[in-house]
Amino acid sequence: MFKLLLVCFIAAAALAVASLAARAAYQVLKVKLDAYLLYRGERVVVCPETRKYVAVEVDAAYAAATATEEETALRLSSCTRWPERADCDRDCVYQIANAPEDCAVRTMLEDFYEGRSCVLCGKPLAGPRWDEHKPALLRAYDRCTFECRELPPEALPVVLDAYLPVCWDCHVAESFRREHPDLVTDRDSKTLAHV
Repeated sequence: MFKLLLVCFIAAAALAVASLAARAAYQVLKVKLDAYLLYRGERVVVCPETRKYVAVEVDAAYAAATATEEETALRLSSCTRWPERADCDRDCVYQIANAPEDCAVRTMLEDFYEGRSCVLCGKPLAGPRWDEHKPALLRAYDRCTFECRELPPEALPVVLDAYLPVCWDCHVAESFRREHPDLVTDRDSKTLAHV
């Protein structure tokens, strides 16, 4: 009887230790995964040397590996000024550390499209969903549309101030109209109403 109680006690203690170890491992992995997800992707920051926008990418794997509850060490894996200025101080990392989401390209685009409508058809646009067709941009003076990925990320802050939002369908239609004008016939909507 005593042996049975001893075995049960040892099993309960082992289960408690395993549970505590699993919780600790979960906490550590959660911190690491959160850091990876937070710092992955391209970002646009102001270069401290030139005071111009540059596109940078944080080494998200390094950020995840060094992440703790208190802080995360950041280093860049790419910059649009490299390799010419690869020896810079990399002080732009502080901008990312202070506002990691605000300088992310995906956040900039989500904020731009949120609550807006397509200027050509009026269809409401939600922020870009990365698993669907993405909205585009219209340069008003020549009605030229662009997918955001066609533009250099460092140009986004200026472009988003000057260009207008367009839905994917209108972007495809305008692109076709621009590339194949001989195949497009424009009809007046009043004429179509009488047909």
